[in-house]
Amino acid sequence: MAFKAACIQMTSSGDIAANLNETERLVREAAAQGATLIATPENTCHMVMPATDKLKSALPEDAHTALPRFSALASELGVWILIGSVAIKISETKLSNRSYLFSPDGRVAAQYNKIHLFDVQLPTGEVHRESALIEPGEAAVVADTPLGKIGLSICYDVRFAALYRKLAQQGAQILAIPAAFTVPTGQAHWEVLLRARAIETGSYVIAPAQVGEHMGGRRTYGHSMIISPWGEIIAEAKAGPEIIYGDIDLKAVEQARTAIPALRHDRIIL
Repeated sequence: MAFKAACIQMTSSGDIAANLNETERLVREAAAQGATLIATPENTCHMVMPATDKLKSALPEDAHTALPRFSALASELGVWILIGSVAIKISETKLSNRSYLFSPDGRVAAQYNKIHLFDVQLPTGEVHRESALIEPGEAAVVADTPLGKIGLSICYDVRFAALYRKLAQQGAQILAIPAAFTVPTGQAHWEVLLRARAIETGSYVIAPAQVGEHMGGRRTYGHSMIISPWGEIIAEAKAGPEIIYGDIDLKAVEQARTAIPALRHDRIIL
C-alpha cells in the first residue's frame, strides 16, 4: 500500500470553535492535495494555560463538538483523519488527553489515551505538571487500517522506546507521534527522538506538532516531521503553521525490517 500522508502544523488557542474552523480549513487543503491520511497535533482543539482554565472550558466526550465535526469531515472527504489529541473532561478534576482516528466512513476507528505524562522542571525554570490535570492511559493501541497498521502515541510518549517497540511488535508499520513540544526540549531532542523511534522499529513516523506562542504564554517548537523506516527525514516543517506531505510506501517497512531484523532479536537481560 502506497499513499500520501499530511502533517498539519498549527498554533492552537484557547478558543475551541476557532481551532476547529482552522483545523477543518487545513484538513480540506491537505485532502485537496491528495493526502489520504491527515494528522493534526496534540491539543488540536484546545491549547491554554494555566491548566485550571483548560479544565473549566473542556468538554466531556458525548458533548464535544470536535468529534461529530471531524467524523462528518472524514466522511465527506473520504480520508483518514488522526486528531492528535483532544482534551476530554472525565470528571470535575481530571481530563483525558485522547487521540482519535476517524475512518473515511466517519467512524472512530481507534482512540488512545496518553500514557506518559509530562511532569518536569526544565533547566530554563519552565515547569509542567501534566499529571495534576490528566488521567494517564493504560493501553497501547494499534489501529488496523487499509493504509497499514498505525500505532498511536502522544508527545512525551516519544521518550519511552519500549512503547514503540511494543507497537511495532504488535504489527504497527506507521507510528503517529502528535506533539506540543516545548521549545528548549524540541531544539535539543525532537529530531533525534523521532528518528530513533523510526530506526529502531523500522517504521514510518508521522509527527504533527504545535508551533508558536499560545494562550497563557506557552511556546511550542513546531518542526513537524515525516520520517522513513530507515530514519530519513522525508518532510520537515519550519517554525510556523504549515502542512507537510510525504509519500508512504509500506514496502519500505518490509525492506528496513529485513535489512535490520532487530524486532526479532530481543534478549532478556538479567
